[in-house]
Amino acid sequence: MELIDQVSINALSKKDLLLIIKALEFTNENTNLQDFIDLRNSIVKEICFLTNTTEEKFINYLESNQI
Repeated sequence: MELIDQVSINALSKKDLLLIIKALEFTNENTNLQDFIDLRNSIVKEICFLTNTTEEKFINYLESNQI
């Protein structure tokens, strides 16, 4: 269990990260369970903090790099 402290998003591709974010949004919209949008917002907020960017710029970056 000590290895769980070292989990990182470094291995996630931009496509995978966008898929996770969109899946959380979709699940929230279709279940009305607040936990899903809270988790999405928490993930995005933390990444935006770490990258010193806004949510809008971050999401646009992920979406613009899709093939």
